[in-house]
Amino acid sequence: MKIRVVSSREEIFTLNPNERIVHLAFRPSNKDIFSLVENCPKIEVIQLPKSYRRTVSKSIEMFLEMQRIQLIEGDVWGHRKDINEYYRIPSSIIEEIKELKTEGKSTEAIEEKVSRESKLNPEMVAYILRKDVIA
Repeated sequence: MKIRVVSSREEIFTLNPNERIVHLAFRPSNKDIFSLVENCPKIEVIQLPKSYRRTVSKSIEMFLEMQRIQLIEGDVWGHRKDINEYYRIPSSIIEEIKELKTEGKSTEAIEEKVSRESKLNPEMVAYILRKDVIA
């Protein structure tokens, strides 16, 4: 599973329209969010760093909710954009999530354990749990 890292407003217009998960490494305005949704109609998740997440307006939160797009707080630890524009969630983490789900662990227990061990945000772990990757 990969997350497209976007580090500037200008980059939004160069994105592949099939992007599903995007991490914005800059503080987006309402216009930036609208542009992103318009340019990437298949988008499912927008991830923002904690400090930027708090500045998102209620109207944008409602807009994203109506579009069924998740707004997640989180980071892409240790990622270097100059080397690769995508941050890949290691398959070992996805395998661990599958294992824990097969063992019958609760969603909350899986989120807590995997996020503690992998530095992934619990909301992202929950998204992975719900995705078809696991099913």
